[in-house]
Amino acid sequence: MILARAIDATRRYGDVTAVDQLNLDVDTGELVGLLGPNGAGKSTLVNLLTGVRRPSSGKVELCGGDPRDPSTRRFLGVTPQETGLPGALRVGEVVDFVRAHYPDPLSKDELLAKFGLSDLAKRQTGGLSGGQKRRVAVALAFVGRPRIVFLDEPTTGLDVEARHALWQGIREFHADGGTVVLTSHYLEEIEALARRVVVIGGGRVLADDTVSAVRGLVAIRRVSLTSGVPLPDLPGVVSTEQDGDRLHLLTADADRLVRDLVTHNVAFRDLEVRPTSLEEAFLTLTAA
Repeated sequence: MILARAIDATRRYGDVTAVDQLNLDVDTGELVGLLGPNGAGKSTLVNLLTGVRRPSSGKVELCGGDPRDPSTRRFLGVTPQETGLPGALRVGEVVDFVRAHYPDPLSKDELLAKFGLSDLAKRQTGGLSGGQKRRVAVALAFVGRPRIVFLDEPTTGLDVEARHALWQGIREFHADGGTVVLTSHYLEEIEALARRVVVIGGGRVLADDTVSAVRGLVAIRRVSLTSGVPLPDLPGVVSTEQDGDRLHLLTADADRLVRDLVTHNVAFRDLEVRPTSLEEAFLTLTAA
């Protein structure tokens, strides 16, 4: 079953087109990562699919209905990029307040334990750090046992340990059959969580596939080697990064690059050739 759908969806803000005739389906049980640079249209797309904004043209659906319909939204969990929490309330009180809006919510203790927040239950939200507030905001998206959750930059501002704790909570929800759509600037987060990657640029879908397939779309390999001499200009090298004597080169033809190095009598050792990372694929796609 398709839980979220955009059909030729366009959203304009004055003269700016944030989402441009975009089409996207998210099926039950998927974990989809939305990638794109700032201004690509990721957050606008999330706002359309969750009913925060209406499309200027085209159509969006959530759980088979209108995302703005309260009867549809009860299946939805959302953590937007910015979330305000009432500073005078304790974390446990905020959870109880949100729980009261759902017919069959998770228990407060279960939710707090699932996201590593039990020790914060009696703390006022106004006294929490930015990272702690973010963890609470993400946890609240899951309190109503949603069928689909949208997480817009869910781990911004978190340290590594807190980020991994949230990842585990997201994985457990997905393993139980939940559907997740997340945006992130942490590309390793998409690689760690997503089964499907949708790359967005200029309000349009540039790629929609698995992580490995998105890497393959750009047909670029990363060639790493150690050399104590400057490299000559070599054809087919997209970019070069140097770390001491270690060089990292991006090229569409790794075999040719190695042959050219030998032809030019470049002394090197510790040669390594591997596929591009998701970050390299992302940058190449959005620069096209």
